[in-house]
Amino acid sequence: MRADHLTATFGALADPTRRAILARLAKGGASVAELAKPFDISQPAISKHLKVLEKAGLISRGRDAQMRPCHLEGKRLREATLWMQSYRRFWDESFDRLDVVLDELKRKEKARADDR
Repeated sequence: MRADHLTATFGALADPTRRAILARLAKGGASVAELAKPFDISQPAISKHLKVLEKAGLISRGRDAQMRPCHLEGKRLREATLWMQSYRRFWDESFDRLDVVLDELKRKEKARADDR
């Protein structure tokens, strides 16, 4: 089941408009109209983006009279972060190996320069 959540999360995060919406919601809840302001797209297009984010569990929408305020939900982002962090050791070790190779190349280059 978690893999399905990750698929939906990363699918939703693949779009720059949806990432921008999430960044805005990280500052606090907002109405659909407030979320649409910075974009040059139609209200129905924003609504479609919000539906994708909601289906992925990244946002929730409430009801306050005529408004439908949106709020960031952190659980799915946390799951994605934890999944990505599982690869951190791989990247850290890869960079450490690269540092060793680069240091060796620098040492050899310096030795050649000293021999000249």
